Amino acid sequence: MLLFENIILALNGVKANKMRSLLTMLGIIIGIASVIAIMTVGTSMTTSMSETMSSYGANNITMGVSQKSSERETMDDGIFFEWGPRKQNLSDDDYIKDDMLEALMEEYPDRVDECLLEASVGDGQALDGDLYANVELRGVNDSELNDQDLTIVSGRLFTEKDQAEGRKVAIVSDYFCNNMFDGDTGNAPGNEVSVFINGKYYYYTIVGVYEYDADSNWVSTSAEDTSTTMYLPLKTAFDFSHIEPRYNQVTIVTSSSVTNVDAFMEEIETFMNRRFYRNNESYEISCSSMSSFMEEMTSTMSTISMAISFIAGISLLVGGIGVMNIMLVSIQERTKEIGTRKALGATNASIRVQFIVEAMVLCFVGGIIGIALGTALGTLLSKQMGYEASAPLGAILFAAGFSMVIGVFFGYYPANKAAKMNPVDALRYE
Repeated sequence: MLLFENIILALNGVKANKMRSLLTMLGIIIGIASVIAIMTVGTSMTTSMSETMSSYGANNITMGVSQKSSERETMDDGIFFEWGPRKQNLSDDDYIKDDMLEALMEEYPDRVDECLLEASVGDGQALDGDLYANVELRGVNDSELNDQDLTIVSGRLFTEKDQAEGRKVAIVSDYFCNNMFDGDTGNAPGNEVSVFINGKYYYYTIVGVYEYDADSNWVSTSAEDTSTTMYLPLKTAFDFSHIEPRYNQVTIVTSSSVTNVDAFMEEIETFMNRRFYRNNESYEISCSSMSSFMEEMTSTMSTISMAISFIAGISLLVGGIGVMNIMLVSIQERTKEIGTRKALGATNASIRVQFIVEAMVLCFVGGIIGIALGTALGTLLSKQMGYEASAPLGAILFAAGFSMVIGVFFGYYPANKAAKMNPVDALRYE
C-alpha cells in the first residue's frame, strides 16, 4: 500500500474515533505544549533583556575597585600565614583617580573612546515656600550625560566652562517643573532653586530641563512625591563633598575595533593592577561587561528552560506509551483485517509500515495541536509579563519532528506484532 494511502487511512481512523484519539494524544499534546510555552517565555525574556542591555552599551566595560581575596599558606612546621583584605573601607589611595584614567587612555588610545564618570551627591528636596520636589543629585561628566540620551525640552546641556569651573548649575526634569514651576518648563531655565540636603541649603541655577521617562523608571503613587535626578557638573559634585575627583567604579566605552570584550577586560585589569595596585594589600581592579552578563543570563535561562522542558518531556513519554497501548488495542480489533490483507498477498513490511504510519500520524496530529496550544499559551504569558512574544522556530520544528519520532519508536512494537501475525490464525480470530 502506498504511503499516501496509509496516511489517508490513518486520518480516517482518527476522525472515526475522535474521543479515543484525543485521549491517546493528550500526553503528546500536554508535553509539546509545555515545552513550546516554556521555550517561548524563555526566548521572549532573553530577547527583551538582551535588547535592553544592548541599548545600554553591550561592549561597555565596567571597571571597579574590589577587595582582594584572602589567601593562606601553611609552612612545613604547621604555622600558617594569611593575607588579603586588611580593611573594609576604601581609603583615598584605593580609589580610581583621573591620572589613572588618563594613563589607561594613553595605553589604549585606539580601543578606549571615553570614560563615563559620575559622582553621587545624595538625596535632597528642592524647596520654595509650600512648593517642593524630591531630587537625587548626581554629578556627571559630558560623556556620562550624553550616554543618558536625555531629551532636552528647554534650555541646554552643560558647557565646557560649567564642567571645568564647577559652576553651580543644574539640569532638572519636567516632573521637577510640574512641582516647582506649575509645569512651565520654558520658564525654569535661568531660575535659581534651593536644595535642602544633609541639613543645609544649597543653591543651583537651572540651565536645562529634560523629559522624564516614567515608563522606564519607578514612579510612586503620587507624581508630586516622585524623586527625579538633578544633574550637576562633575566638578560641582566633588566640590560639594570637598574631595578630589575619585571613583570606585568607571564605565569604559570601547571603540568598534574591540571585537573580543572579555580579552580586553583582562588586559585592562592586568595593566591597572600592575601599574597602580601592585602594592595595594587590600584592593584591586576588576572588570565586567554587559556582554558577559548577557552570556551568563542567556546560559542561565537556557539551563532553566531545559530543566523545566525535561520535566515536561516526561508527559511525552507517557503519551508515547499511550500511543503504543492504543495501537495494540487497534491491532487486536483489526485482527481479521490484517489476516485478510496477508491472505491477499500483503507483505510483512507493508503491514508494518501501515501501523507505523498510523502511530506517526496520531503523534503528529497531537504535536500540531500541542504546538498551537503551547505557542498561544507562551505568547499570552510573555505579554502578561510585559515581554514581546517571540516563539522559537527551532523549538517548534523540533517538537513537530520529535512527535513523529515518538510515533515511530512507540509504534514499531505494535506494528511488528501485526506484521508477524499468522494469517490463518488471524482469519480464525473471533
